[in-house]
Amino acid sequence: MRATKAKGRGRAPVASCEDCFFRRNLLCALDLEDPCATFRPDHPEGLRPPRQLRFHFRQPGRTTAAWAFPSADEQASLHA
Repeated sequence: MRATKAKGRGRAPVASCEDCFFRRNLLCALDLEDPCATFRPDHPEGLRPPRQLRFHFRQPGRTTAAWAFPSADEQASLHA
């Protein structure tokens, strides 16, 4: 896995199997050279859950629809 340079940021650390929590605690059953999809960094305090995306509420938008179906009374008058 290669580190890529993002705009305005330094290089991201390169992940390796030797830095994986599962490999260091002899929990890895895979014999791979590259990190797998279950890679988790090993921290002194133990296994941490992966970071989750933040949820942002939308700003209050338009309260009326640009187009709406006619009401039942309007439908009845059109087809009467």
